[in-house]
Amino acid sequence: MTKKAKPEINTSDFQFKCTWEDAFEDQEFIKTFSTEILEDYILKKRWYAGKSSTLKYIDVVDHGKLISEKNTFHGVLIEINFSEAFFQDYFIPLSFIPGSKEKLETNTIIAPVTFQGEEGYLIDALHIEDFRHLVFDKIMAYTSDQEDDKVIFHRSETVKPVKYKSSQFMGGEQSNTSIIYNEKFVMKFFRRIYTSKNPDYEISRFLTEKSNFKNTPAYVGSINLALDNGDTITLSLMQDLLENEGDAWKYMLQELKSVFSNLEKKKIKVASLPDIRLYQRQPINTIPPEIIDFAGLNIFLKVSKLALRTAEMHIALGSDMQDTAFTPTKYNGDYAVWLKNRLIYMFQNRLNTIENNMHKLDGEALKLAHEFLDKKKEIREHFLNFDWTKMKSERIRIHGDYHLGQVLVDHDDFYLLDFEGEPESTIQDRKVKQPPLKDVAGMFRSFHYAIYSTIFNNAGSFSTSQEEMFKAGEVLYKYMIGVFMETYVDKVQTENLNIGYKQEIEFLLDYCLLEKAVYELGYELNSRPRWTIIPLRGIASILKNKKN
Repeated sequence: MTKKAKPEINTSDFQFKCTWEDAFEDQEFIKTFSTEILEDYILKKRWYAGKSSTLKYIDVVDHGKLISEKNTFHGVLIEINFSEAFFQDYFIPLSFIPGSKEKLETNTIIAPVTFQGEEGYLIDALHIEDFRHLVFDKIMAYTSDQEDDKVIFHRSETVKPVKYKSSQFMGGEQSNTSIIYNEKFVMKFFRRIYTSKNPDYEISRFLTEKSNFKNTPAYVGSINLALDNGDTITLSLMQDLLENEGDAWKYMLQELKSVFSNLEKKKIKVASLPDIRLYQRQPINTIPPEIIDFAGLNIFLKVSKLALRTAEMHIALGSDMQDTAFTPTKYNGDYAVWLKNRLIYMFQNRLNTIENNMHKLDGEALKLAHEFLDKKKEIREHFLNFDWTKMKSERIRIHGDYHLGQVLVDHDDFYLLDFEGEPESTIQDRKVKQPPLKDVAGMFRSFHYAIYSTIFNNAGSFSTSQEEMFKAGEVLYKYMIGVFMETYVDKVQTENLNIGYKQEIEFLLDYCLLEKAVYELGYELNSRPRWTIIPLRGIASILKNKKN
């Protein structure tokens, strides 16, 4: 007769005299939680952005309590201080589940703990269905008289309240944690938080409630925390869940693989492909037959549709004449100083990175890296050569981190999402009004990446030499830009969004493309040196284009 296995006993080292309900009123608990419990847990999480720095200490800076019929939950704001003299803020909702491990609905445990002799487990509350249910119900129950509460649960007037049915995690955990509700909504919980409204929340709500732009997940609701000093922290954003066929990056890679296979299949001579000037506007019906033979028509139709949706997004973001956060504005000296300081700081950082990593490069990448260093004075002058007095166009709120991975594909159409902005930027910088052409430049860099990624990742699939494919890819890149420009410029100018005339448009594109390519250098050198050739080729091309 075999003995029954005993349930696992929680022999917690973390034993507290307080109750779980009053844990964050107890200094002993707070001290142990921040110095011993949390550090071990947070270092392992995908959403923790401080892995490359040295954690110094963790502070609990604020907390709130949410109570359901079954549980008490604590929402905790923590500040992580680093030895490098900066800090990051994070939000963690907490639950205490008493009893043995077998009774838990998750394997994601922060620590075994004991409160007043009651043993159990400290859990990230997002892994507890009761918590997910509770916050959903509070958003759906929103009324305008709750605006004075510390924790503000909001539901858009465009949404009718519905009952909770189900909740589940969406894919792998990234920088934020997303929950699918009722198979109809998705709620993004921001893990790293900022003492300000999150741009994703602000822009999503604006596009849904104050504009006619339909090609983005509609804003459903949110949770914000109102601080005593008047600041607001966005904790989560709920939007419609869009059915989709994946993102535009994956879609474009499939398209491009087919395009490049035509070089061999159709015996296309790359040298005979007609070239065009960078930024030359290209109506689809005037693309030379040799280019259509090589690339087909579909890729250009899709680029044109993406350009239209990009233009519509910018028209919407520049359409409000009352809300100062979204009113178009002119260039001025303050903006120019902000821009130059930011770019020179980034440029110096990338110079240091490339000088310290030359040993990782070889072949053309090494040659281009030397050229980059030789032209550092020219690049610095280019960034300093921003004369705001010559700018006739306007600045608006923009996406800020616009690329193919931020676009969903569904039924031959595109949906734009994730308006959080550039990850390296401060929250204040992400809200600065910028030329809409900065987003356009971001998408052009993404086209360039998709072309080179196709060549790199399918090296064994093509018999055409890599050098020939690079040449064909550069020609294709200019036509993709040309088609995008034709649709985009025509649409924004028809709707009176002021992006300037030809000379200013091309100056801003050069300026923003160079900024994006220099920005990319740091990531590639640190993460995948073989790909450094992509931003380096982009930089060389932009500098050459400026001279023509």
